[in-house]
Amino acid sequence: MRESEGRWMLDAPLSRGMTASLAAFVLVALLPPAQAQEFPSRTVTIVVPFAPGGSADITSRMLAEKLAARFGKPVVVENRAGAGTVVGAMAVARSAPDGHTLLTGGSSAMAYNVTLHKNLPYDPLKDFVPIAHVASTPFVLVVQPGLPVHSVADLVKLAKDKPGGLAFGTAGIGSPAHLCAEYLRSLTGIDITYIPYKGTAPAVTDFLAGQIPAMFVDLPPVLPLIREGKMRALGVSSKTAAAAAPEIVPLAQVGLPGYDAGGWLMFVAPAKTPKAIVDRLHSEFKAVAESSEIRRKFTTMGLTPVDSPPIADLQRFVTSEIDRWGRVIRSAGLAATQ
Repeated sequence: MRESEGRWMLDAPLSRGMTASLAAFVLVALLPPAQAQEFPSRTVTIVVPFAPGGSADITSRMLAEKLAARFGKPVVVENRAGAGTVVGAMAVARSAPDGHTLLTGGSSAMAYNVTLHKNLPYDPLKDFVPIAHVASTPFVLVVQPGLPVHSVADLVKLAKDKPGGLAFGTAGIGSPAHLCAEYLRSLTGIDITYIPYKGTAPAVTDFLAGQIPAMFVDLPPVLPLIREGKMRALGVSSKTAAAAAPEIVPLAQVGLPGYDAGGWLMFVAPAKTPKAIVDRLHSEFKAVAESSEIRRKFTTMGLTPVDSPPIADLQRFVTSEIDRWGRVIRSAGLAATQ
């Protein structure tokens, strides 16, 4: 070959073997990554950093059943309560980044803890990647039916008449229930004594036994108890009433102007989980959470369904929530107290 013969001539006809090789190369390039095709290869575990019985637990189990049917593999829920969600969050952060271990990363684990903890052993923005934001959780302020308290004004008067005598149960220090109460305290100046529990269910159990006079609690697990008269609701934490309980008026409309608090539920995976698997999980969680059946169940139980935005937007949302609740926590004097 001369100089021209040492180069591939693009206008020359390709041999049959070259044509087949090129076709195979294009086909492989167009296929999705093998990791996404093979996922999941075994049981998927969703870690809930609370005791059983709260909104995070109920929601996770509801979605797990539907995801298992779509994956063709078991999806199990594992409750790992402790240290204000830190125990469960760390378990997932340290797990293999292959999509088989996920966290029900609510507002506590992903936002509040950053400011609450002096030395938080994980970073929500660096150690996790968001999968899907599925719902917001309104909280309701409840008191014992036997208390002479029928309004926020009555509660404030009772607290001020007996400084330090009003006890609030919470689902743990730094939980949404705790911060809802702190928000109330900051707006009214009342003195509150907290009784922390390792989740909603044990707090509710003691409330029903008459051991806790008041508490904020996520609406889904207690709505039947409110309607049975076992709890007296004074108001809901969100700006608008929950669709499941329009009779429970927002606190902002009954003596606490501007009050707007509550939690949210977002599923996350360990950082460095392959993008193909993250995208698959995002798609599957959205499909399940935004189905008419699940949205109806969310609404009926007292949650506010959310159409999850893209992953990049979820990361920005987490950043904004860390900043927003950081200000609330610092103003309450709770920064670096854990």
